[in-house]
Amino acid sequence: MHIEKISWKSDGLAIRGELYLPSDQTGPFPTLILCHGIPAKAKGPDDRGYPLLAERFCREGFLVLIFNFRGAGISEGNFDILGWARDLEKGLNTLYLRPEADRKRIYLMGFSGGAAVSIYVAARHKEVAALVSCASPAEFRDLSTAQGLEDFLTHARDVGIVRSPDFPRSMDEWKKSFKMVRPLDWIDRIPPRPLLLIHGTRDDVVRVSHAHRLWEKVKGKAELSIIEGAGHRLRVEEKAMEKALDWLKKINAGGG
Repeated sequence: MHIEKISWKSDGLAIRGELYLPSDQTGPFPTLILCHGIPAKAKGPDDRGYPLLAERFCREGFLVLIFNFRGAGISEGNFDILGWARDLEKGLNTLYLRPEADRKRIYLMGFSGGAAVSIYVAARHKEVAALVSCASPAEFRDLSTAQGLEDFLTHARDVGIVRSPDFPRSMDEWKKSFKMVRPLDWIDRIPPRPLLLIHGTRDDVVRVSHAHRLWEKVKGKAELSIIEGAGHRLRVEEKAMEKALDWLKKINAGGG
């Protein structure tokens, strides 16, 4: 495979990532955008991050984009959930113009907060042909109180996704952005495009009940896969990623 550095501008911020292109085939390729979640304080020893996942899907013939949302990794800016949505929209537009990407086969796979953003973006952009949502919250109720929002801001500063001391300028506006992206309000706009919800029974960050609530909104129009014994970091859960890969290959082959 060939790995290419890529970047684009979103609200004037540099959003940076990597493209993984199959080297033993000719394009245009089915295209997968992987969307990370809100970082934890420390990675587990079994976690090589998203490059490992990108390599896995690229070996199966997908052009894969991984990138850092604003505030994360080597991208600029501070965390803002609506800003993350704009980052993804700009990335989607960037890929849409690439000759290597098959415009009719652009898929999203998001994790946790990145899954919530993916649901919001897929609902609003028909260019997204299918979505895999991994451990998405149904809503951000924990942030609905002033104390909850302050605690989250402290976490965001601790993990480095809020870097500016004067950010956010308005806590009320920051709070409203979480309400705007609320997955329960958007998920039923995705079908009849294929949609897979994956969640682990031992998720101690986003309880599995969130998956069931989302499923109720799209019952009969999507697929729900509950992984017994899996935790929150589904990208390191083999059963979860095997399910996602098999499902995407089936969708890509026209069997979904």
